[in-house]
Amino acid sequence: MPMFDWLKFSSPKELRKAGVLGMNNRNYNIISKYNQRRLYPLVDDKVQTKLLAQKADINTPGLIGIIEFQHQVKNIMEIVKNYKEFVVKPAHGSGGKGVLVIIDYTDNAFTTPSGRTISYKELYQHISNILSGLYSLGGQYDVAVIEELVHFSNIFADFSFQGIPDVRVIVYKGFPAMSMMRLATAASGGRANLHQGAVGVGLDIATGKTLKAVMNNLPITHHPDTNADLAKLQVPFWREHLLIGAKAYEMTGLGYLGADIVLDAKRGPMMLELNARPGLAIQIANGIGLKSKLKEIDRSFPTGLTPEERVDFVLSRNA
Repeated sequence: MPMFDWLKFSSPKELRKAGVLGMNNRNYNIISKYNQRRLYPLVDDKVQTKLLAQKADINTPGLIGIIEFQHQVKNIMEIVKNYKEFVVKPAHGSGGKGVLVIIDYTDNAFTTPSGRTISYKELYQHISNILSGLYSLGGQYDVAVIEELVHFSNIFADFSFQGIPDVRVIVYKGFPAMSMMRLATAASGGRANLHQGAVGVGLDIATGKTLKAVMNNLPITHHPDTNADLAKLQVPFWREHLLIGAKAYEMTGLGYLGADIVLDAKRGPMMLELNARPGLAIQIANGIGLKSKLKEIDRSFPTGLTPEERVDFVLSRNA
């Protein structure tokens, strides 16, 4: 079946036949079966995730500080005094909501990657909004996490617009099953979020090379802002990317998860965050149904392997 043909189907039966994993199937037959709810806080809380990653020897952006209570917001300048750039994000946020990137600042003005300047008052209000739960899952009271800014490798400079591209790896029973790269655009506001207009590039699980690319669920060949040929994209240190996802299985105990990974120019692949309910748009970016990939792992992949052995098995099987 040609790539993307299943996008034209209207019948659920035909979609199932094409191996497409639907939302209900994902929720009831995958997530509820392999992801115990008591483990969700390990990935829903970015502070817990970062601390666990450090114990598991998984590379992550450095933690600068945490703001838990409203009376601590005034301490933000003291917290970042040794850093000229930083990222503020909600500990329980999702979909990139509430993430504020600062690349330079003075006492009263803060500059974002797009060149926009915000005041100290606006930064203060943003952190207050995070604490109030404005960006968190379920609107619960939250914690503001301040961490080091990732300096993404210039190898992707032509493939992303004013934002850090990241790799999403779907991991099933510890095996990398499907992957894509998300590239920021002007439409997405510099964020690597497909629902906000970023580009999704399906990646060959064996090589990290482009399979297909989409924007707003439609096939594209070139980045809309930089005009870079997306067919030429290949992620370096590919095994290391997959290994981060594989290690996250032991780290969290989640049988089905999404690992978001960025490539820092100096520190290499770094885990940005994990997701216990990764979305299904990755199927559109790959032009392949995920359900068939998961069934293949159920049917014929070995058990009892280390993360390194699982990654090597995937690489050799798909070579």
